[in-house]
Amino acid sequence: MRIAKYMAAAGVASRRKSEELIKKGIVKVNGRFVYDPATNVDPEVDQVYVSGQKIRIPDEKIYIMLNKPVGCVSTCADDKGRRTVLDYVKGIDQRIYPIGRLDFTTEGLLLLTNDGELANKLTHPSHEVSKRYYVVVDSYVSPEEIKQLERGVVIEGGKTAPARIKVMNAAEGRTELTIIIHEGRNRQVRRMFETIDKHVVFLKRISEGDINLGPLKRGEYRMLTKEEVAYLKSIK
Repeated sequence: MRIAKYMAAAGVASRRKSEELIKKGIVKVNGRFVYDPATNVDPEVDQVYVSGQKIRIPDEKIYIMLNKPVGCVSTCADDKGRRTVLDYVKGIDQRIYPIGRLDFTTEGLLLLTNDGELANKLTHPSHEVSKRYYVVVDSYVSPEEIKQLERGVVIEGGKTAPARIKVMNAAEGRTELTIIIHEGRNRQVRRMFETIDKHVVFLKRISEGDINLGPLKRGEYRMLTKEEVAYLKSIK
């Protein structure tokens, strides 16, 4: 197995990013630095270290859905001392990490795993996995503004891809709606509404592809079903 593929399977980074790390000279195999991404390793025999940390492909794959609450970060550790999503997942011996992220002030569906290849695949922009959010805005959003958002608006990083929006309730001081996007830019939904001078007061991710949050309570988690895992692996 090529070392970059091994690193990706161990959850270090994507294959391309792993190749960059190898070229930087921070990867060792059996005590010696390697610089060639084409280097082959035997997962059963060779010992691989990245920045002094031993890595390995996990024997048991774990797939978890968390209903992430507001007020925690979508990382495994935080240098500011804030709660992380791992504080809500107890009793898991394997090293797991989030697939993608949700903002500090956003709640809802977040997937975690130790399957590095799947995580890298699902976060790659080419796969365009749809994400559906429940949104509450503290003012009226007109049909014309909805169409503007659906066509795409310019935020930092360029124009957003077309979105699908369904208005659930619209009144003078409050609009409830769902929006489906397949991009994952930083604070994308909030920034989209900012372009039409609207303020999002509540944001919750309720599905990712065909995986639905369902009745899972805030701060709780569950293992994905075999069918859900098979669906995620089938995404091309």
